[in-house]
Amino acid sequence: MRFGDFLGNESLKERLGASFDAGKASHCYLISGPAGSGRHTLARLMTAALECEGGGEMPCGTCRACRKVMAGTHPDVVLVDDPEKKQVPVECIRQARADAFIRPNEGRHKIFLIPRAQDMNASAQNALLKILEEPPSYGVFLLLAENPCALLPTVRSRCAELRLSPLSQDALLAALLARFPGRTEEERRAAAVRSGGFLGQAVAWLDHSEELLPQTETFAKTYAARDALGLLTLLCSMERWKRAQAADALGQWQRLIADALQAREGLPASGPLCRAIAERRTPAELLYAAGTLRQAVSDCWANVGVANICAGLAVLLR
Repeated sequence: MRFGDFLGNESLKERLGASFDAGKASHCYLISGPAGSGRHTLARLMTAALECEGGGEMPCGTCRACRKVMAGTHPDVVLVDDPEKKQVPVECIRQARADAFIRPNEGRHKIFLIPRAQDMNASAQNALLKILEEPPSYGVFLLLAENPCALLPTVRSRCAELRLSPLSQDALLAALLARFPGRTEEERRAAAVRSGGFLGQAVAWLDHSEELLPQTETFAKTYAARDALGLLTLLCSMERWKRAQAADALGQWQRLIADALQAREGLPASGPLCRAIAERRTPAELLYAAGTLRQAVSDCWANVGVANICAGLAVLLR
């Protein structure tokens, strides 16, 4: 298994594999990269490798420790976070610091995962620094950060930093083909380009590009054709909708317009409807429509009547 389940970043994986094989794992790793770059996937594989009980390559993926890590049930893997708080509270760090001096229950290491390291304030980081300066021999800290520059230099200096890189276009498209065989090549290529080379972002984009509502298809055709009467007829049919139903439809329209605007700027179109809009509407019109629809969605949740919203859109988007 080793780190084969983690795509790309070959030199990084070779360094990790060599250090783990030699039993020279660092006591603290800083895994950095944008959303969708694979920070959590790499951290999970590293945790499994650190606790692996199998012989040969680590992580083996089949031993009891590996299975527990992958299932999120290993007692010596501690999540340090409070998702309900905007910042990671200093109390979470202090609790982890105290817990670090209690020996592992069953594993070779006690691993502390901090998934929002960039969200630690100065007090939390200084509390963490105390344990990083004198960690127990079995303790390992994994810090995940989108923006490693948000960490204090004193904290970063005590970490082995693993900066994740984007995949090549060919590797990314191959991964998307394996995961989304039912999508068109055009859709997969559009997701790859918009992702900046990061698989997680491309997958999220394809997952988010949900099946279009019939009203969205009608909107795309009437808007692209500048058919004001057709657009008015469509909006009139939606006047009695519930706010949530209207917000979902208008949100789809907004995303479609945003994709068309990106297509006008040179990115691959996400589909034929997007392409038709991009070909027949100017960038200024698309930018205006995207802002108008964003406001319409906001109005839906601000208790503005759906009939009033539809009437306004019939005028503003004609």
